[in-house]
Amino acid sequence: MLDDRTRIRQVYRAAEPDTLAPLLEAASLPQDVASRVDARARALVHAARAAHKPGADVTDFLAEYGLGTAEGVALLCLAEALLRIPDAATADALIEDRIAAADWQKHLGHGDSLAVNASAWAFMLTGRVLTLDEAQGGIQAAIGRMVRRVGEPVIRTALRRGMRVLARQFVMGRTIDEALARANTADGRRWRYSFDMLGEAAKTAEDAERYRIAYTDAIGAIGRASAGRGPIDGPGMSVKFSALDPRYEPLQAARCVPALINILTDLALAAKAANIGLTVDAEEADRLEISLDVFAAVLANPALAGWNGLGLAVQAYQKRALPLIDWIAALGCRTQHRIPTRLVKGAYWDSEIKLAQVQGHSDYPVFTRKAATDVSWLACARRMLDHRDAIYPAFATHNAHSLAFVLECADAADFEMQRLHGMGEALYHDATCPVRVYAPVGTHEDLLAYLVRRLLENGANTSFVHRLVDPSVPEEAIVADPVQRLNALGGTRNPRIPLPRDLYPDRRNSAGVDLADRATATALLAAIQRHAGDARDFEGARQIRNPADRRMLVGAIDDAKPAEIAAELDVLTQGWRDWDAAGGAHRADVLERAADLIEASRDGLLFLLAREGGKTLADGIAEVREAADYCRWYALHARRDFAEPRELAGPTGERNTWALGGRGVFAAISPWNFPLAIFTGQVAAALAAGNAVAAKPAEQTPLVAARAVALLMEAGVPRTALALLPGDGMVGQALVNDPHIAGIAFTGGTETAQAIARSLAARPGPIIPFIAETGGINAMIVDSSALAEQVVTDVLASAFGSAGQRCSALRLLCLQDDVADRMLHMLRGAAETLAIGDPLDPATDIGPVIDEDARSSLQRAVAQLGAPLFMLPLPPGTEHGSFFAPRAFLLRHAGDLTSEIFGPVLCVVRYAADRLDDVLDAIEATGYGLTLAIHSRIEATQQHIAERLRIGNSYVNRNQVGAVVGVQPFGGRGLSGTGPKAGSPITLLRFAEERVVSVNTAAAGGNAALLASDLD
Repeated sequence: MLDDRTRIRQVYRAAEPDTLAPLLEAASLPQDVASRVDARARALVHAARAAHKPGADVTDFLAEYGLGTAEGVALLCLAEALLRIPDAATADALIEDRIAAADWQKHLGHGDSLAVNASAWAFMLTGRVLTLDEAQGGIQAAIGRMVRRVGEPVIRTALRRGMRVLARQFVMGRTIDEALARANTADGRRWRYSFDMLGEAAKTAEDAERYRIAYTDAIGAIGRASAGRGPIDGPGMSVKFSALDPRYEPLQAARCVPALINILTDLALAAKAANIGLTVDAEEADRLEISLDVFAAVLANPALAGWNGLGLAVQAYQKRALPLIDWIAALGCRTQHRIPTRLVKGAYWDSEIKLAQVQGHSDYPVFTRKAATDVSWLACARRMLDHRDAIYPAFATHNAHSLAFVLECADAADFEMQRLHGMGEALYHDATCPVRVYAPVGTHEDLLAYLVRRLLENGANTSFVHRLVDPSVPEEAIVADPVQRLNALGGTRNPRIPLPRDLYPDRRNSAGVDLADRATATALLAAIQRHAGDARDFEGARQIRNPADRRMLVGAIDDAKPAEIAAELDVLTQGWRDWDAAGGAHRADVLERAADLIEASRDGLLFLLAREGGKTLADGIAEVREAADYCRWYALHARRDFAEPRELAGPTGERNTWALGGRGVFAAISPWNFPLAIFTGQVAAALAAGNAVAAKPAEQTPLVAARAVALLMEAGVPRTALALLPGDGMVGQALVNDPHIAGIAFTGGTETAQAIARSLAARPGPIIPFIAETGGINAMIVDSSALAEQVVTDVLASAFGSAGQRCSALRLLCLQDDVADRMLHMLRGAAETLAIGDPLDPATDIGPVIDEDARSSLQRAVAQLGAPLFMLPLPPGTEHGSFFAPRAFLLRHAGDLTSEIFGPVLCVVRYAADRLDDVLDAIEATGYGLTLAIHSRIEATQQHIAERLRIGNSYVNRNQVGAVVGVQPFGGRGLSGTGPKAGSPITLLRFAEERVVSVNTAAAGGNAALLASDLD
């Protein structure tokens, strides 16, 4: 039997109604059976409400502090951040930021749970911090007084203690020994356990090794405690691949899959020797295929023959869940194992939705309705029961209907139910089947990622856990059959969650490429290679060579000579009025066709972007999308703002109209770092406004520009409205000086922009618009409330992504002293996992810089910075290209970086918590203002930094690159540009001129309209 995943792959992003139809059929029960399920579910709810003990789990807390309340959000933020903040000042700031504004009085006394009332009293457990006497005038006033003296250590200590009370509700123990001891109490012995070693995903090889050792040690401890009960009856352990490899990613499969096979094999052999179960947790959807690669390879190891302890989790919210159950059953038959299979609803739903939208995928990998997930869970449960010869079913749920469904459909006790530690205990109070508790183990500081997921899942008002303890919710609402609900909705998707292509209400989102889909990735690579000869069709005197391997000739081009420039400008000058007169709607149609053609030509463009521009595959896909987005965005505004003249109100006897129109011939001078997106964006903006365009691409990347011009002309831009003028700076200078030019759009270096401005100032004739977007000394400011793992991910993307060749790239990382050592250690380790090499290799993270001049400039710049904090080695195969090793340097002061270093070079400065404003002063003194990233969980800090610096594009708790057209309009201030921003609602206004016509309608013999107004 072969490892056939055809059906799994077919439904990965299939249309939701098509996927739901067979699931609805599989989950539907005969009416008499459905009635019994309903009655059993009602009985379970009734019993659970009667058995519920306040404080026994987190249901009281979730009911009181739902995520729809300011208090629930405040507590979530405190729980996520407080325990990992090392310094008192930042902890105090977080406390004040999150506690002061919330209304705690309304929660006090509403529950008997310690977690609820500890929270309502701002976690003042000792009674000494906030007494009843102090609370005269209301709890809100008392909390306010408390926060005003928040610097006192007792407040901080008490809040941390309160957070630990909350943490204990979610975490079984800080160590495996502590968790096993808790499991061995009288209450604990009621349950089976699967222990999960908490922690963030590994960012470094050192992290992964630490987690591997922790897993190995835990297996030994659990085995000793199990005392031979076996993988089913005894306790077991759950593992996450993301903790065992820092590059557990689809594009890194060639490296991470073999490594994970070795690690999981060792863990499985240890678990077999200890006679316990070992389950591989499910993670993000794009990692499923590589997880199956690892799991199947390890299970086939002859050394594991006869041991049925290696299991797998399945997420019902994925459209692939049901065929995945079939695949597991087939694997069990093929390897002669009975595979423990844990069916869960899924924990990453919101991030899966956002990722698909951001990346422009065809559809979602998950269902968009909760009822659809519940139906999928029921269908999978029935299929697992049917496959009990090859699967040991484990059903994880806190839902009474789901539990009743399984109990009714299972004709034998050969299965188990599962619940999360801290949740669902009352539901299983009288359970007659085995129940396993998924029990997190780890320090409270490691709790945050797990806690946030659990609160998001179960703290929402629609969750079963939330509603179970709410007496206002009737039983019939809690136990509603999801099959009936989904049938009533017609088996359709959620209309409030648009497909990624329909994300924007007024234009189509650009289409991305799902490189995690192996069939898609394989087809894309093959298609790109078929375009390898396209660039050779370009003939000319100047050769264009591959920056990743200068031995490779990409193509050739003839640069524009003075006579050609003059001739083209004459043509454009004569033709632009016809293009302007065609109207905004016509120009919009042309640009929308251009967007479609750009997307249809994606494969060939990706080849050119990689071979001429050194773009990695991921960067190239993003650039094709951005170019299409520009065309559609400017088409939208051409149609909206450049339609018929708008009549303005005025006195009788007059007709006054206002209209926008083109200025004439615009020069568009674009850079090499975004040879398609910025080139197309400039040209499309000028065209949309009714101008003709003399397009001067960067000297290094004319072939991409030539292809873009060809597509624009194929879409309907006339030859008299667009001319390509490739060449060096002399071409640009000729355009700047030519009197035909009515405006200039420029993206590039600040010094070049200043030179253009001086030339324009000295030029006789009309004063013309100059739109410049230049670079910046872009900073990221990180305080001690920031999550280190997120900071490191964002630093790598912002500083080293695209080989640091983005004007938005991070140049200056400002780390608060209290966390700098840890973050720098993690940053170095994470950077060491990056792959440098051929841009067309999907595994490559960092490609070359554009040419030898760029590399030489970088070498001169770093020679002034001293010894690096770290520098990545260049691997074999890069010696024939213009590769520059990514590196980081420590500066003494933020003001020491006085100019932009355009490449993969990161400067770092440390600052004391009380000297943040000094750092802001130094950043402001540079005069640049393009991008800024702020990593802080404290809203007051975020607002203070953003308002103080007034940077063009500020990003909070994310990276600072990859601005999306029309979503994050891009452009800076000061030395970073003139405005308007690219892709903004007002971009086209700067490319246009206003025209007003005032007509005296009474000039021909009186005001007939006014006279007629009194005819009634």
